[in-house]
Amino acid sequence: MKNIRNFSIIAHIDHGKSTLADRLLEITSTVTKEKMTPQYLDQLELERERGITIKLAPVTMRYKIQDPKSEFQNGSTHSLSRVSSRDKSQNQNPHDKNKFELRTLDFEIEDLGFILNLIDTPGHVDFSYEVSRSLAAVEGAILLVDATKGVEAQTLSNFILAKDQNLKIIPAINKIDLPNIQIEEVEKQLINSLGFGKDEIFRVSAKTGQGVRELLAGLIERIPGPVRDEKKPLRALVFDSFYDQFKGVVAYVRVFDGKVKEAAKIKFLGTGQESEVVSVGYFSPELKEKDSLTAGEIGWIATGLKEVSKVRVGDTLSLSGEEVEPLTGYKESKPMVFAGLFPVERSDFKLLKDSLEKLKLNDASLSYEMDSSPALGFGVRAGFLGMLHMEIVQERLEREFGLELIISSPTVRYKIGKTSGEELVVSNPSKLPKQTEIKEIMEPWVKGSIISTKDFTGSVLELVNSRKAKVNNIEYFGEKSKISCELPLSEIVSDFYDKLKTVSSGFASFDYELADFRPIDAVKLEILVAKEPVDALSQIIPKEKAFRVGKALVQKLKEAIPRQQFEVSLQAAINGKIIAAERIPAFRKDVTAKLYGGDRTRKDKLLQKQKKGKKRMKRVGKVDIPQEAFLSVLKI
Repeated sequence: MKNIRNFSIIAHIDHGKSTLADRLLEITSTVTKEKMTPQYLDQLELERERGITIKLAPVTMRYKIQDPKSEFQNGSTHSLSRVSSRDKSQNQNPHDKNKFELRTLDFEIEDLGFILNLIDTPGHVDFSYEVSRSLAAVEGAILLVDATKGVEAQTLSNFILAKDQNLKIIPAINKIDLPNIQIEEVEKQLINSLGFGKDEIFRVSAKTGQGVRELLAGLIERIPGPVRDEKKPLRALVFDSFYDQFKGVVAYVRVFDGKVKEAAKIKFLGTGQESEVVSVGYFSPELKEKDSLTAGEIGWIATGLKEVSKVRVGDTLSLSGEEVEPLTGYKESKPMVFAGLFPVERSDFKLLKDSLEKLKLNDASLSYEMDSSPALGFGVRAGFLGMLHMEIVQERLEREFGLELIISSPTVRYKIGKTSGEELVVSNPSKLPKQTEIKEIMEPWVKGSIISTKDFTGSVLELVNSRKAKVNNIEYFGEKSKISCELPLSEIVSDFYDKLKTVSSGFASFDYELADFRPIDAVKLEILVAKEPVDALSQIIPKEKAFRVGKALVQKLKEAIPRQQFEVSLQAAINGKIIAAERIPAFRKDVTAKLYGGDRTRKDKLLQKQKKGKKRMKRVGKVDIPQEAFLSVLKI
């Protein structure tokens, strides 16, 4: 069986990618109906709970044309080609639009079997890195668009990613079985905004399977097969990996040239690491072994390596002793948001380090470095692609590795110009130089695009203007509007998504990319608990926001930190100057309760004794700050 098609499914979040993958698994009999569960490729517990795809998921499907007589002419080489006919009526079944004619193909009529390698991808902007890794390993992509929502921010973003990789893109309108669909409107958006022809667009229902077989035939025809040359030296792209205690590091690979099999001596060009192949195979979607992987195929290679850092996602794999050029077209990730991760139990620091190393193997976009805090002990400073990515990493560390973590306030990366002429890049507020040493602080700005309905354009504009945004352009296509703007990254890392969904009643979607660094009048806001600075609560913020944010923080902490046996002071300070303060009163015991009458001096004596005890306790006492206090800061 030589006919291979490698493709991904890309879309905005919740447009039905995983459900379409389910139907493809059923049609190709890769997974039986008895074993099939909704969103079958979403294997993480978090993915099922949240209803979103977090990790890319590859699977190899085998598909054979069932009725060649009805689909091919006698003895010639042909393909299935879709023909469009305009709907005569709004009530016409949209599925009737999918008609097929015969056209010349690039495979023999006797060989009607296909190997279909699918990589399912996430839809949220925070996981666009997973999408770029998937697209680097395939020749085509299905661009799925919800018939009720139309083109959204990540639809455009993923379309551009696929275009940049020169992939064949097949547009498909999904959820045509639902009421209140706007198929004609969505079709116009695909034609006018993305440049597709009307004849190129499929209409499907991933839920019911309507039109999915036609889409499958369409992708077989339109997506080109990979160039296959097994005689060339081996070159394979590592697009994901994980650790197995028996097989060692297992690398997900796309073989572009050559062939690899068990016991072969391999080398990773990026790290220079050499190893011997333990086994190779394909995704069923479970790992299944086979004799070898050849050019054009997608599969896995068990390396036997025990050090997870030796296998990097994006690296090129070759046979030892062969000189080859590394593969190109792979996009590196750029962390946008930074936060400190500290174990609640300080003895768990080594476990945190080991856990992050294993998690990084499965999530190459995660970066971190060692960090320490006087209040929280040893931890790490981690870089994330966004706030959702940060939440997911924290939950995975806690669930999969049994850690209890405290996470510090999220910050972005600032460029600091010092009076000495030196330039620093700072993401940790505790590393910010003294104010007298700073000449200039520059913050990152992003180019953003917000897609909403016309009705909410005004509300969305009010929101972006309140975040110091610069609106460059507003475009309208049908009932949708696209707002192109530039705004500081620090303005969107906390509650921007929540606010955007609120002002647009859930209709708006947002996508962004890093633009440049621009000057800002910023200060370091310190939080002191019992007069001790807590690094994890420090922030770099615009000077004009300092008082408001400082006051809000100490008020939140007063609610979150439980009362002690002594009074606790909460203070917000800039350069040693207190700008806001609160106090948590001490628990009080009525030491005079046992007195009944008698001289007043007896009561005063007991109260003075209690006062001295409180003073001594305050001097030696330590305030335990609960996790809720740190979480409350994240919501400011």
